[in-house]
Amino acid sequence: QVQLVESGGGSVQAGGSLRLSCAASGRTFGLYAMGWFRQAPGKEREFVAAISGSGASTYYADYVKGRFTISRDNAKNTMYLQMNSLEAEDTGVYYCAADRNSGLIRPSSYYNYWGQGTQVTVSS
Repeated sequence: QVQLVESGGGSVQAGGSLRLSCAASGRTFGLYAMGWFRQAPGKEREFVAAISGSGASTYYADYVKGRFTISRDNAKNTMYLQMNSLEAEDTGVYYCAADRNSGLIRPSSYYNYWGQGTQVTVSS
């Protein structure tokens, strides 16, 4: 069982930055891949970024590539999402998720633990 708690959301002007955090429970944090997803009002949840258990591999959706950076600190059981050059289209609820069964990045359907989400609002 893994519990995930996101923090760091808020309201920011376009062009600004935010850093999200995701704290995980348990002793095996470094053994499984993690990801960030988001859901805008009236839209389906979409993938944002993923990171392998060791942190050596990362993967980004095209629409955030070059602006967002995913990272993790396995000693602190915490994953981060640094978001720069924010756009109004980045507005939504951001969720962290864990693929408890793999240390490697796999398709989104494999994520089996989810946080409650944190709101990010970007005004233009």
